[in-house]
Amino acid sequence: MNHRSSLAAATAFALLVLGGCAADGGVRGRPGAVGVGDPYFPGLGNGGYDVQHYGLTLDYTPATGRLTGTAEITARATRDLSAFNLDLAGMTVDSVTVDGAPATTRRAGTELTLRPRTGLGRDDVFRTVVRYSGTPRPVTDPDASEEGWLRPGGGERAVALGEPAGSMAWFPGNHHPSDKAAYDVRITVPAGLKAVSNGEPRGSRTRGGRTTFVWHCAEPMASYLATVAIGPYDTEETPGGEGHTASYTAVDPSVAGDSAELLAALPGIMTWAEKTFGPYPFSSTGVIIGRRNDSGYALETQTRPFLPGPVDAGTLVHELAHQWFGNSVTPASWQDMWLSEGFAQYAEWLWQADTRGVPVRRSFDEAYGDDRNWAFPPAEPPTAADISRPPVYGRGAMVLHRVRETVGDGTFRRILRGWARTHRHGNASTGDFTAYAEQEAGCDLGGVWDTWLYGDGRPARD
Repeated sequence: MNHRSSLAAATAFALLVLGGCAADGGVRGRPGAVGVGDPYFPGLGNGGYDVQHYGLTLDYTPATGRLTGTAEITARATRDLSAFNLDLAGMTVDSVTVDGAPATTRRAGTELTLRPRTGLGRDDVFRTVVRYSGTPRPVTDPDASEEGWLRPGGGERAVALGEPAGSMAWFPGNHHPSDKAAYDVRITVPAGLKAVSNGEPRGSRTRGGRTTFVWHCAEPMASYLATVAIGPYDTEETPGGEGHTASYTAVDPSVAGDSAELLAALPGIMTWAEKTFGPYPFSSTGVIIGRRNDSGYALETQTRPFLPGPVDAGTLVHELAHQWFGNSVTPASWQDMWLSEGFAQYAEWLWQADTRGVPVRRSFDEAYGDDRNWAFPPAEPPTAADISRPPVYGRGAMVLHRVRETVGDGTFRRILRGWARTHRHGNASTGDFTAYAEQEAGCDLGGVWDTWLYGDGRPARD
């Protein structure tokens, strides 16, 4: 059974279990929905509440791969609830409380069902504490790539990557992009190792041969963008101020020499990106550069992209552009991935034009000639396995260039910057973007959408 089928099976089972519990013992409300109805990952996320903050306290032992965690989840009920769910893959749940009282729990696949001692009323803010432990495992995506908690080589290094479903491998939560929250993360590892996460460092402390690192991410973050990277990293922190964003970089010693040029390029790329897309949406930036093959891909983890070894500058541009498009303005569902990847791909084209003298039209023509980009429309990937396929990237970028050619450079730049500003720290759908672009352009762009965003096959070249 593939990953998508497993999620669907868990969803069906949990619905069956909860179906008769709407008025158990006089507890008000009904169980929250299992899943949020995502078209590709129906079991991800949960209904009935909105997470406001995750407080994660983690203790990791590389020698055994064991992780012990406490997740303190502050959420607001969006309706009366007699029970609600969290997504969690593997791991053993040791105890659960809701507002300080023990809660009844049930596991079904990746669904953890919690029944508080008393029901929750609409708009109630409640605090769930889940203590858990075990050996976190990778999650295999529908496209056969691995994410979750990765232990490359089985040694002292580990990295947690979450797109699209891997975060549930290392902490319980509402794991769908539509529910963003602030984070505080405390990670304890053997002394001599470092633990890097999102946001800003809040200090470290060593006791008894183990060091605890504290990280704070105040801006809302989708859980698939959360990361933890553990290893003997070389780190550098640059304070912000005088028009500069604070930066924190972490580089594996084995690739430090080969990464020097890329790290030196980071400030210049950030300056270019802010000029192109508008003010940077977060309070810190940076990068994590692991060993080659620590993962099979780079990922736009929030504020601090993870790179599997040194990469070309274009890849760094792509992942940093995601901080605006994907991380701050997050797709409403996994069907809207082109709003993340198409924009980041187009950012590469813009950067190549501005810094390398490669006209955007040349990049467009190369993408147009690539047969892989015409397998399906970027706004309608056929399956969950297709959300990271070439049409989402290359043809998604072509959609943006066709908008630009239709409305003109000035209007397009206003659309690009205004989109990032209008939906800053929120979620947006494809329909939101098409409506916004037409509003800003003051004209009907239906021909672009019908042909390039939704159309089948390769249209005739202009």
